[in-house]
Amino acid sequence: MSVIHQPLGPSAVRARSVLTTAGTLLPRYGLVAVIAWIGAMKFTSYEAQGIEPLVANSPLMSWMYGIFSVTTFSALLGVLELVTAALLAVRPWFPRASAVGSVLAIGLFVATISFMFTTPGVSEASAGGFPVLSATGQFLVKDLALLGISVWTLLDALSIRAAQRR
Repeated sequence: MSVIHQPLGPSAVRARSVLTTAGTLLPRYGLVAVIAWIGAMKFTSYEAQGIEPLVANSPLMSWMYGIFSVTTFSALLGVLELVTAALLAVRPWFPRASAVGSVLAIGLFVATISFMFTTPGVSEASAGGFPVLSATGQFLVKDLALLGISVWTLLDALSIRAAQRR
């Protein structure tokens, strides 16, 4: 069976161009908005207390509370997240810096996803446990998609950098 490809008309070409642009801008700048928003919240007591059980139960991060207070650690994490968002946002002008932001975002989301395995109560025991997620589990699982977008932003920034070298 053969598929006949007809040339796209001008309106279809424009629509495809708009979708391509949106498909490039929305993931990157949506990620920027999410990371910046969450980063800004890290300066509030509400968020510092909210992440405390996640960090305290993490073998990779719990030691931080021996060095920093809960609010100081949260604020430092907020600074890292705001820097990450800013680096991601500068991709049109500084693709190399944006690639660094993508690597930082990947690290942030890998760390957050690790909480799924270290935080008690991620699955809902009253509903039979895994795969039913508690509110905490639902909060954490979205980071799988954000990790994927972060990997995409890294590849996007690196492809721009490679194109500039040619």
